[in-house]
Amino acid sequence: MSIVPRCLRSLIVLLGWLLLPAANALALPSTPILFVTQVPMADDIDTNTSFNTITNVAAQFGNQFATAAAAPRGGDLMLRAANGTLRNLTREAGYGSAAVFQGAGSIAVRDPHVHWSGTRAIFSMVVGSPAAQNDAEHSVWQLYELSNLSAVVQGATPLITPVPNQPGSYNNFQPSYLSDGSIVFVSDRPRAGLAHLYPQNDEYRQVKTNSGIWRLDASNGALTHLDHSPSGSFKPFVDSFGRLVFTRWDHLMQDNLGSPANIGVTHAFDYLSEALGAGSSPPGELFPEPITQVPGSVTRGFEINQFLPWMANQDGTEQETLNHVGRHELRAFVGHTFTDDDASNGGNLVDLSGVGPARVNANFIAGFSQTVEDPHQPGRFLGIDGSEFLMHASGQIVAMTATPGTNPFNMTVQYVTDRATASVLPNVNNIGHFRDPLPMSDGSLVAAYASFPGAESNGGTVAAPAPKYFFRLHAMTPNAGNVFVPTTALTSGIARSVQYFNPSVQVNWSGNLWELQPVEVIARTAPPGSTAPAIAGTPEQASFDTAGVTVADMQSFLRAQHLALVVVRNTTVRDAADRQQPFNLRVALPGGVQTIGAAGKLYDVAHLQFFEADHVRALGGSAAPLAGRRPIPRYLNDAKAQQFNPPQPGTPPGTQPVFADGSTALFVPAQRAMTWQILSPQSAAVVRERYWVTFQPGEIRTCGGCHGVNASNQAGGDGAINTPQALTSLLNHWKGVERVFDNSFEGP
Repeated sequence: MSIVPRCLRSLIVLLGWLLLPAANALALPSTPILFVTQVPMADDIDTNTSFNTITNVAAQFGNQFATAAAAPRGGDLMLRAANGTLRNLTREAGYGSAAVFQGAGSIAVRDPHVHWSGTRAIFSMVVGSPAAQNDAEHSVWQLYELSNLSAVVQGATPLITPVPNQPGSYNNFQPSYLSDGSIVFVSDRPRAGLAHLYPQNDEYRQVKTNSGIWRLDASNGALTHLDHSPSGSFKPFVDSFGRLVFTRWDHLMQDNLGSPANIGVTHAFDYLSEALGAGSSPPGELFPEPITQVPGSVTRGFEINQFLPWMANQDGTEQETLNHVGRHELRAFVGHTFTDDDASNGGNLVDLSGVGPARVNANFIAGFSQTVEDPHQPGRFLGIDGSEFLMHASGQIVAMTATPGTNPFNMTVQYVTDRATASVLPNVNNIGHFRDPLPMSDGSLVAAYASFPGAESNGGTVAAPAPKYFFRLHAMTPNAGNVFVPTTALTSGIARSVQYFNPSVQVNWSGNLWELQPVEVIARTAPPGSTAPAIAGTPEQASFDTAGVTVADMQSFLRAQHLALVVVRNTTVRDAADRQQPFNLRVALPGGVQTIGAAGKLYDVAHLQFFEADHVRALGGSAAPLAGRRPIPRYLNDAKAQQFNPPQPGTPPGTQPVFADGSTALFVPAQRAMTWQILSPQSAAVVRERYWVTFQPGEIRTCGGCHGVNASNQAGGDGAINTPQALTSLLNHWKGVERVFDNSFEGP
């Protein structure tokens, strides 16, 4: 398969923008736009070194809180009509306060999204604010629907009502519609609704975060946890092909706040379980390798911190990074793991740095957030790459094309705005920063833009803030250097004066409001729904046939027990691009399969070990713990999974054996983040997973090899297609165990 040269691909993308009709490329938008206004904030995030900090609504993460400090009241849901006139829809509908002081009736608004029909829209809003200094405050974002949007565009009064049956005690935000009209959104509702686990603390500095992505059928209140995210997920939406696309913060690393050097400050400890009233113990780390290399160890230290696009089916199954793209295609550097197999000393493992034979994409990025699909070019996604601090989640606009079937090896990043706009560093090309990109159906581009190129800081006081960033919506056009720059502002500025308590200080603001989160008001064809694929005709089907078990019976059992079934066909098969972890792998059994990518050290593998994200890490000491828990890796311990997996006495906890053909199969808990590693016969880690993955009840998830194969495996071949011996064995075991231990399901 020939690959179009990168320079030519960039030219083709640019021409796609430049050859738009002149009226669209230069004029203001010709279709209505919903957007929100927000009282500006001078602080992007609390950047001090203390733990358990709280961020705000415009931050990159930890943006779920609805307090007046995190989301100053006084903004609204706005409509910019096709002729450029502005309407304040929340005010017309009876929400919000025109007074300067923002008290009981005041609001903040965020995250509008238009239904496929163009006749309604959903968004998040918080109502109320402290009426006096130091008033107690319990504010949460809740979902609201504008039900007569098409009539509103024609001049009617908007009808806005709360979405029924949503979690009422938690922050629900960033909603959008699924293909069937049900709602997908982000929430900080704790996993399984266990209130004593609230709030969830992330894996970075235990900043409070959301718990992932949820699906709601508002008609009956059916609520499904689609993505259990230990560090938070953001902005889910359905693309043109029916895929649920979202950004996730991946931070699967050991807890720096729980390290021996920090325990005296943080007083970190572990609960013995997630149960209310569980006992405690000193903090312990099981996975992955330490952040800093341990003296005398051959394992290098490891950290990960990235915002990348992910995808899943609309029922939450088949979760993975968008098109399986990841660090090896997008990041500028990935370090290798073991010093005793270092290429500089004659070994095989190397750092990935820059462009090489295993790298097509030359435009590296640190992250890709605020993902949105280009309606003019389905499968092309725009996002923001910028610092996670000091920029209000703004930065450079970047793009990548990821239509279904596009091999991630061939995916490239396009720099839509100048690369300098991703940074706060001085540069002649750093003209400021962008967020909330909106590619329009006519091919034009709109974005929120702030002209200040440096880091945010408060030039005033808490009571009278003076931010550096002032976001306004702008039309974007390419300049002579072939990068997009802001041209005409979409409004003349929306100014107001407000006062509010934060709650200890009365804050005063007078000036323009930020203009954020634009969405086009237009009808679109609803994409097809997407669910877990059938396994008919797959190697796994052959295992089911051999064991005499039907797939339908297994899925019924899995749903009843809240389990998923994971199958790896050949754990020795790895992607060719990953030369950072061992890739010469052999099953440590007589006749065991092996896959060799180069001459050199050969690694024997014997077990696949699974970890689940258990909410057991806390701060402050067990006598007076701070609220919230951090999910950390714990050996697979789910009671149902243990009940039905074959027992493995004398082996490491949470493991199942690798069979001679390289296969492994096991039951895992559903709707709980999972990760894993391959172990040697001596129980040493050989290859570690770098992401958390959530499975759904009834899901049968199969993988051809360890860490997936994009263009080719390490030996130049494809993913494995063997009928997995481990699955056949597991199914035969299940037929006996299910009858003995479980009377709630009649199996074969």
